[in-house]
Amino acid sequence: MDRLQALFSGSSAFALYFGAALVLLVAFVGLYNLLTPYSEMALIREGNRSAAPALGGAIVGFVIPVGKAIEQSSSLVDMIVWAAIAFVAQVAAYGAGALLVPHFRRTIGEDHLASGILLAALSVAIGILNAASMTS
Repeated sequence: MDRLQALFSGSSAFALYFGAALVLLVAFVGLYNLLTPYSEMALIREGNRSAAPALGGAIVGFVIPVGKAIEQSSSLVDMIVWAAIAFVAQVAAYGAGALLVPHFRRTIGEDHLASGILLAALSVAIGILNAASMTS
């Protein structure tokens, strides 16, 4: 019985952080789609193969530091602040991609897979660096 109580003693914190992270993820995808010059979700629904890795990389690049924030945060507010920083970092990754490939904004919409893969790699790299830079 003690083992069972110990197992469920952290379940409310789990539910709170997991639920907040899911809400943040949905908000991230929505805002990211608004900030880019095209809606990745609409492009994906149309079968655009470059939008899928571009958005997928941004999602992974956002979730990596959010996961690290959940692990080390002292409060839910602390985790949300780190998630906001992760969001800004992903917007910066998109900006870096646009600087590296001047016609980047157009090529994702035109389904140039190389652009989608490059953006995915940049997004994940920024997410890993962001998470690694978090200190407790």
